[in-house]
Amino acid sequence: MNYKHNHLFKNLDLTMQQYNVLRILKGQYPKATTVNLIIERMIDKSSNASRIVEKLRTKGWVERTTCEKDRRRVDVKITKKGLDTLAEMTTIMEEFPLGSDVLSIEEQQELNRLLDKLRTTKF
Repeated sequence: MNYKHNHLFKNLDLTMQQYNVLRILKGQYPKATTVNLIIERMIDKSSNASRIVEKLRTKGWVERTTCEKDRRRVDVKITKKGLDTLAEMTTIMEEFPLGSDVLSIEEQQELNRLLDKLRTTKF
């Protein structure tokens, strides 16, 4: 599934991690959010959020501003171009078969339960 998603994202010059960050920022829109909050909400915790935000900024998909009260804090906000890219990608994702039509509702629920268990298990 990751391979198929990555192929779709490649057409828009987007990675899975960048897509995840854009979705997080859309959830905060129209307010800005901090890089620390992005890190907390990311699916892939090992990703370098600062680097991802910078790549998104160079593409014009997000804006970064330094907080006047705390110079160490960086606020990030999705731009109109970022919202448009995210909407386009969301449309593509909704039309893309993920194989869930192969699994019954019960199997999908069991898969979700097992994935949640793996995510919350400390290794």
